[in-house]
Amino acid sequence: MARKPYRAVAEIDPEALAEFQAGIRRRYSDEQILDDLRASAQRLGRSPTMKEFGADPQACVHPQTVVEHFGTWNAAKRAAGLMPRRFATREELVGQLRRLGEELGRTPTAHDIRRRRGTMPSASLYWHTFGSLTTALREAGFDVAVGEERLERAIAQGCELARRLGRLPRFGDWTQARRDDPTMLTEWQVFSVFDARRGAWGTFLFLVRERLREEGAEVGADGSVEGPP
Repeated sequence: MARKPYRAVAEIDPEALAEFQAGIRRRYSDEQILDDLRASAQRLGRSPTMKEFGADPQACVHPQTVVEHFGTWNAAKRAAGLMPRRFATREELVGQLRRLGEELGRTPTAHDIRRRRGTMPSASLYWHTFGSLTTALREAGFDVAVGEERLERAIAQGCELARRLGRLPRFGDWTQARRDDPTMLTEWQVFSVFDARRGAWGTFLFLVRERLREEGAEVGADGSVEGPP
């Protein structure tokens, strides 16, 4: 049985309520709301949920106002150029890759995607949805060699592990990390990128160090890693 509305609610004049709500909506233009969403995403480092946006002390607009303007939260984020963190279709993911490729004038890499956190879905979402970033790029019309994607994935995983450890990973660190996370490449897959030649691990760590430095981290001569996550 449906609950009867409270007396105070039942006695509201519908026309007066509609006029009041319209006045609230007019306080912000659509573009002001979208700018607020984009700024919040930049501060957060990713596309915000309603809860995260509502908890952002620098956000000016209430999440419900966003929904009232655009119909749904995800519709507002799409209008702001922010990829919804859930329910992204394969078509949306492919479309994002194509637009990024047009912007760059070349085939996007996982590094390009990471640099656009908040406005692009994560590289891990592409791997989860398509099996690999290479498959996603090919579906988007890009020609990518398998080895290139594997190297990019290895470097990304190496950087993530280095940040967790606070230093460049040793071979044993990689073995242990893969026991905890089977989605990581195997040690042999990393070695095979370099044709399993002598010095392969050192070459790999050099590339990891250079990527970390590109991302603003400081890597000491002893392999220690400090810097932004």
